[in-house]
Amino acid sequence: MASVGLLYVGAVLFINGLMLLGLVDPKSVIPINIFVGLLQVLTPTYLIFTAAGDSAVILNASGLYLFGFTYLYVAFNQWMGLDGSGLGYFSLFVAICALVYSGINFIQFDDAAFGVIWLHWALLWGLFFLVLGRGHDELARFTGAVCATQGWVTGAIPAFLLMTDRWADVSSLLAVLLAVIGVVGFGALYPVMTRGERREVVATG
Repeated sequence: MASVGLLYVGAVLFINGLMLLGLVDPKSVIPINIFVGLLQVLTPTYLIFTAAGDSAVILNASGLYLFGFTYLYVAFNQWMGLDGSGLGYFSLFVAICALVYSGINFIQFDDAAFGVIWLHWALLWGLFFLVLGRGHDELARFTGAVCATQGWVTGAIPAFLLMTDRWADVSSLLAVLLAVIGVVGFGALYPVMTRGERREVVATG
């Protein structure tokens, strides 16, 4: 069930990333954020209530709420025209929690691939905090590109690997590839996606 939810996490990250890139109208992302947000609230609730006290299941399910509440928050922000600062500081909370979940996956679960995936999500929610909570608009397009990319590399692709029972076969390789994408890929993408925004800030500052 959780792997199915991960597939749709990928979908909503991709769509929200396109919104930040200016390719999708902000109002049109409301439905997908509500649908996936509710899925990511109902799924962990079901998993926790049927876990029979299994602490590992409960721990894994608990992280899904961070996504569900984020997507619902995005939907309400767009729907009601709310200021983004609240979502920005909630994203800071999520980013810090994501670092903890990353450490748990590396140390307790010995799952390097999901450890790196949680680091990706910590980066993404950290960028949401900078853009929405701290008003760094020059990072909006870079954040959108990271978000759209992560929709595939941390959502859709891992979900299909899990659903086809291929995760154990490729998880070590996937951890390395994700690390390279996170450091080299996003590092190379940063100057490309922020060059124009930095010039505009200097010109108007």
